[in-house]
Amino acid sequence: MFKRMKEDIKTVFDQDPAARSTFEVLLTYSGLHAIWAHRLAHALYKRKLFFLARMISQVSRFFTGIEIHPGAVIGRRFFMDHGMGIVIGETCEIGDDVIVYQGVTLGGTGKEKGKRHPTIENNALIATGAKVLGNILIGENSKIGAGSVVLKDVPSNSTVVGIPGRVVVQDGMKLKQDLNHCDLPDPMLDKVTEMEREIKKMQEQLTRLRTEDLTNRKESSLHDHSNL
Repeated sequence: MFKRMKEDIKTVFDQDPAARSTFEVLLTYSGLHAIWAHRLAHALYKRKLFFLARMISQVSRFFTGIEIHPGAVIGRRFFMDHGMGIVIGETCEIGDDVIVYQGVTLGGTGKEKGKRHPTIENNALIATGAKVLGNILIGENSKIGAGSVVLKDVPSNSTVVGIPGRVVVQDGMKLKQDLNHCDLPDPMLDKVTEMEREIKKMQEQLTRLRTEDLTNRKESSLHDHSNL
């Protein structure tokens, strides 16, 4: 147990340049506290002591801001940077040397039974605010961009960005649908743009109808004068 704890502390120093001392890491790193609490909760969960496991999980959530279901399986050297707002579901499986940033959700997509949360393979990185949802696989050495929503499997050695998430780099090669971070898909903006186009069409039609009506009135007035 102490060997694993020492490895966890070393992982913090390896991954976070802001870490200055072991004392500071032990007292102030919520991600470290959350993973230690999870190990205890997971051990109780495997022994079918579900209530105690959930109690430990919820107490840890209260103090760290990180919610890890006791049923989740997490590998070695798992690092949560800052950690606040991270949610990891019951059937989630995480490999070794995985890095997860604040606000990440590894969740399900509904009320389905069985395996309903993602599997994250070794050396993956999931950036701030990303949502990885459903029984999908994130391959080894893959990176999920900040704010992305991933609903499909991601091959190994890939980079994913956008809503919904799409692979933009694979095995070091950029794919054709590559996007800059400033050009990430924005469904709300797309809807607003579509509404603006429709409003413009309606305004043009209204102007045309008014012009036609004014023309018809003039012609009718001229016709009446000519009859007089």
